[in-house]
Amino acid sequence: MKRLLLFSLLCWLPPAALADVEVYGIDSSHSFANFTIRHVMSKTSGTFPDIRGKILIDRNDLSKSSVEARINVSSVNTSHAKRDEYIRDKVEYLDAGHFGEMRFVSTAVETVSKEEGVLKGKLTLHGVTKDIAFPFKLLGFGSDPWGGQRGGFEAHTSINASDYGFG
Repeated sequence: MKRLLLFSLLCWLPPAALADVEVYGIDSSHSFANFTIRHVMSKTSGTFPDIRGKILIDRNDLSKSSVEARINVSSVNTSHAKRDEYIRDKVEYLDAGHFGEMRFVSTAVETVSKEEGVLKGKLTLHGVTKDIAFPFKLLGFGSDPWGGQRGGFEAHTSINASDYGFG
């Protein structure tokens, strides 16, 4: 079973924190990890809305940036409560009772341009850690209405659930 993960992150930065390397907190109310999976004879999609972590970014040299993100797998939402309960709680799927968190820690950033690159790192899911790469796009930076700084990012990848011991 393949899963497509799409991470879209809106991050906040306190105004005084602007420096060469900026530290952004992942704003869980504006960030999400979406997925698409094979289901019976078709595909279904869903999201993990409870995502937290931080991004350290050097706008002048993205290769000096890093990401650490944690996703609460109990937050899975496919817009079908019985399916969510099944994939969240069953041992052969997410088994959130034993593996409540998915975690990504970057190990390198390869830049393609000032706005694009490949984020490499370790993804831990269902108790298994694997190397993974996320092609990403920097969507932009700007001020929010409350005087803070925001950054927008998007990344996509595919994984095989069986590589992580389930599905």
